[in-house]
Amino acid sequence: METFQSKVLDEVDLKILDKLQTVSQTSNTELAKYVNLSPPATHARVKRLESEGYIKQQVAILNQEKLGFDLLCFIFINTNIHQADELAVLEKTLEAMPEVLECHLLTGEYDYLLKVANKDRKGLEGFVRKLNKLGITRIQTSLALREIKCSTTLPLNIGEK
Repeated sequence: METFQSKVLDEVDLKILDKLQTVSQTSNTELAKYVNLSPPATHARVKRLESEGYIKQQVAILNQEKLGFDLLCFIFINTNIHQADELAVLEKTLEAMPEVLECHLLTGEYDYLLKVANKDRKGLEGFVRKLNKLGITRIQTSLALREIKCSTTLPLNIGEK
C-alpha cells in the first residue's frame, strides 16, 4: 500500500478529515466555519487532501436491507495458487465480483476474507459456485445474524497529544 506523506497533517487537516468522514455532504462554507478558515482556503485543503490520497472517495452508504440484500456473509477462503501472477488474476476476479464488498489478504489459517452481500440463500449458493471455479480449495461461510456496529470512521483523536 502506498502512503502519501508529502506534508504532516496539522490540526485543521485532521478536523477537515474527521468532519468529512462523518458528514461527507457538509458544504464547503459549513466546513470552513467548522475549521475557522475562509471557504477558498478550506476548499484548497480538501483538494490537497484528495490529491495526496488522504481522502480516497466520498460516497453515500446505502441501506442494505431496504435494497433487498438480506444476507451478509463473511467467507474465509484458501487457495492452492502460489504464483504471484496467478494470485493477481484471482484478486482481480474477486475484486470484480459485485457481491464482494470487501476482500482482505490474511495471515493465519485462511488466505482471504470476503465480506459478501446477497439477496438470499440462492444468491449465496450461486456465489459459492463461482468461487469453486477459481482454484479455491477451502471455503468457510459465516452468516451475519445482526449488525452490532458498522463504521467507516477512523479514530483520528483530534486534540490529543
